[in-house]
Amino acid sequence: MMKNVMIAVMALVLMFSLSNESKAQAYDTGVGLRLGASSGLSVKHFISQDAALEGILHTRWRGLLITGLYEVHRDIEDVDGLNWFYGGGAHIGSWNNSSKYDYDGSTVIGIDGIIGLEYVLEELPLNFSLDFKPAINIINNGGFWGDDFALSVRYIF
Repeated sequence: MMKNVMIAVMALVLMFSLSNESKAQAYDTGVGLRLGASSGLSVKHFISQDAALEGILHTRWRGLLITGLYEVHRDIEDVDGLNWFYGGGAHIGSWNNSSKYDYDGSTVIGIDGIIGLEYVLEELPLNFSLDFKPAINIINNGGFWGDDFALSVRYIF
């Protein structure tokens, strides 16, 4: 059921985004912290005017994961510096002695989606983003986890 909801949301976002024009991004690279259910380090780098790659090194359930995402950014025209984004990618990592699941530890591999808002400050080299990043583990401890809302604060170059 949750997989169908996630697929439907991503399809709606994709259809909506095809009708929106995008302007140039306000920065090339941002490095900072991501705080949420999975907290860690975030690096985002734009590869074109409206597309970015984001890498996240984060902790979850006493483990460590690496997530790579491809994100499409769209301007919100009524507010300077504000845009929304969506995308997807994958994660790999290891969880140790989780209280959520009854196992001693395992390596997990899965796919991730992301949708959020990002605001770039005009006066300071900072940006803030609020996002929702659901994921599905495909290898080991398979299943959907949709509780990953986070706030990121990045220094931008």
